Order: sequence, then C-alpha cells, then structure tokens
Amino acid sequence: MEILRMLALAVILSITTLFGYSQVLDKTIEAFQNSYLHEASGNLSDAILDLKNVYDENTYEINLRLGWLTYSSGLFNESHAYYSLAIKQKPYAIEPRFGIVLPQAALGNWSSVISQYEKILEIAPNNSIALHRLGLIYYGQKDYLTAESYFEKVVNLYPFDYDALVMFAWTNYQLKKYRQAKVLFTKALMNTPTGSSAMEGIKLMEQ
Repeated sequence: MEILRMLALAVILSITTLFGYSQVLDKTIEAFQNSYLHEASGNLSDAILDLKNVYDENTYEINLRLGWLTYSSGLFNESHAYYSLAIKQKPYAIEPRFGIVLPQAALGNWSSVISQYEKILEIAPNNSIALHRLGLIYYGQKDYLTAESYFEKVVNLYPFDYDALVMFAWTNYQLKKYRQAKVLFTKALMNTPTGSSAMEGIKLMEQ
C-alpha cells in the first residue's frame, strides 16, 4: 500500500508540474504575441515590457528578442547585455551574433563588430552576409586589399549579385585594377541596368 501511495503521489506531482509548466509556456507565448503587436504599432516600450513581465534570463528566445527591441529603442548597452546572454546560451548560433553587432556598431565599437563577423565565419565559413559586411568595413577603412579578399569570396558564391559585383568592382578600381573593375561594373549593369553605382563606375572607366 505504501508503494502505491508513493506512486500515486509521484503521478500527482508530475501532473502538477506539467500543468504549471504549461501555464508558464502559455503566458510566455501570449507575451511574445503582445510584444509583436506592440512593436508593429510602434509602441516599443510596451513591447519590451511584455517580455520583461515573463523574463527568465535562461530563456534564449526572450534574450534575443529583448536584444532587438532595446536596440530599436536606442538602449544600446542594454541591448548588448541581452545579446551577450543569448550568445552565451547558444554559442554556435549566428543569429545573436548578427544581432549584437547592431549595438556594437551604434556604440562605435568596430573592433568588436569585426570580431563577431569573424566568429560567424568560423561557424559558417561561406556566410555571404558576414563576408560582404567585413568587406564594407575594410573598404571604409581604405584597406582595399583585405576588402578585396572578402568581396571576391562573395562574388565566387554569388557571381551575378549586384551588390557583390559593384563593391568588388570599386575595390578593384581603388587598387588600380581598371580592366577587372570595368568587367565587374559591366556585369553589375547586366543585373541592374539602372544601378547608379555601377553606372558611375563605368563613366569613370570611359574617361
């Protein structure tokens, strides 16, 4: 009889635990739904509050979402903290790393931005977004040789992508590789005949 009582108690506790977990889950889903609705209406403060009311620092999804919402609200340090928690929880995920570069860039911490993109490429070596953005950063720093290596990889992955072609073309132009630059500008115009950047490049080639 004692064994039966213990088994019955265990079943009751399991049901109670599952019921409690289900209630928490329902509240979390409702909080996400309300947060999306508030964000869509432009009410970021309430969108943040919806999730803070059910906040659990061990929940990756909440940290990721709060990272975005606080960044969108201009709370860059707070955003960085939430994204950092998300990265700690899912170190091999690239979405929180793409997220954390937003407040890092807003705070002018470009060395950290570069480090995050490099980490993304360690996880996903052919990620064209990280490759392209690193190319843009180095191009902006006038480190054209490094920029060239990243843009070349993107063009190898997407040979007919306008943005990749036009940035690879401009990088070649800056490196005085004019023949290659003209070829790339021409290919970019095949993709987008009215592309202003490619048209500007072609005009420079004709001077």
